[in-house]
Amino acid sequence: MIGGWLAIGALALAAFAAAVLLLKLPRHGFTLFGAALVFGLAGYAWQGSPGQPSAPKAKAEEAGTQGEAMVEGRAALFSRTLPSPNYLVTSDAFARQGRFGDAAAMLQKGLQDNPQDLESWLALGLALVGHADGFVTPAALQAFGRARAIDPDHPGAEYFLGFAYLQSGEIVAARNVWAGLVERSPADAPWREGLSAEVARLDDMIARAPMLQGQ
Repeated sequence: MIGGWLAIGALALAAFAAAVLLLKLPRHGFTLFGAALVFGLAGYAWQGSPGQPSAPKAKAEEAGTQGEAMVEGRAALFSRTLPSPNYLVTSDAFARQGRFGDAAAMLQKGLQDNPQDLESWLALGLALVGHADGFVTPAALQAFGRARAIDPDHPGAEYFLGFAYLQSGEIVAARNVWAGLVERSPADAPWREGLSAEVARLDDMIARAPMLQGQ
């Protein structure tokens, strides 16, 4: 099932990046659009069959597709006034090839000298999830936590952490992460209303699925 989720997640992140980069989605609409994509994933998990075997696809090709979408989706949330650090550029190149372990190692090395770079911590969390085949490991959780600590007002860490939980089938964990983001967000945060609606829909999904209530 995890392989299917990785492919679906890659498609969602690719769509997110396309909306930002090609369709010029306004910055204030980033998270609302992302939340809509995530709920689409939730609906597919509930009604579809992401684990259903399909046409054979090389593992390396699938990982590369996931890595490409991961990098583009994350980068779309940032507008750097200076070039990205060399280690982040190299790490992204590894991630685009599906070499998530190498990407994470490069980021860990670079963060030793640049520990306050939010995007790098977020990239590390995503790389560690990719390296674990879609599972949120303690190391990934720590990386997302460091990203949030650097800028608690930026929604990226909790958005992508919730997304990662959803990919791995941890619907309740995803719901709890997004609910926490909503609770901590200012009343006028542009993503608050849309994400609140997604939390409510996940609550409904959980209420209708006894097997989820034990997660």
